[in-house]
Amino acid sequence: MANKKIGIVMGSNSDLETMKEAVNVLKEFEVDFDVNVISAHRSPERTHAYAVEAEKKYEVIVAAAGEAAHLAGVIASLTPIPVIGVPMPTSGLGGLDSLLSMVQMPSGIPVPTMGIGKSGAVNAAILAVQIVSVSDPKLRQKLVSYKKKLADEVAKKDKEVRTELGLL
Repeated sequence: MANKKIGIVMGSNSDLETMKEAVNVLKEFEVDFDVNVISAHRSPERTHAYAVEAEKKYEVIVAAAGEAAHLAGVIASLTPIPVIGVPMPTSGLGGLDSLLSMVQMPSGIPVPTMGIGKSGAVNAAILAVQIVSVSDPKLRQKLVSYKKKLADEVAKKDKEVRTELGLL
């Protein structure tokens, strides 16, 4: 992957518990990444600087935000690299507000958006790894092994269930 990284950015430090799931995935794949807390609303100048410098640092960004959730869209509007959105759960609307803010981007500013919360964080990290793996055969092989491991786990659980029910 040379010196390129995956950037993880969060709108608030309260997003960290959820985004640790993405961090764990990137560590498992041994992908170079970093993490920043930047708010599209509370630190717009910092968000702008991060976004315009992103292409020099990263191949892809994973952006987590809740409520109005403009962080991913603002960054996507200012950089040509992919930005993946992770909607955070919220107390008011359970994260639906975050999800809709991300998926309803205007034409020309795509933000592929994952599910709300921890599963979304995991899938965002995996998608980021898939994007980076396009130019990294070793990383691509790790993805193949990861998916085989998932399939093997399902087969094991199937056997356990069928054994418990006396079907084997």
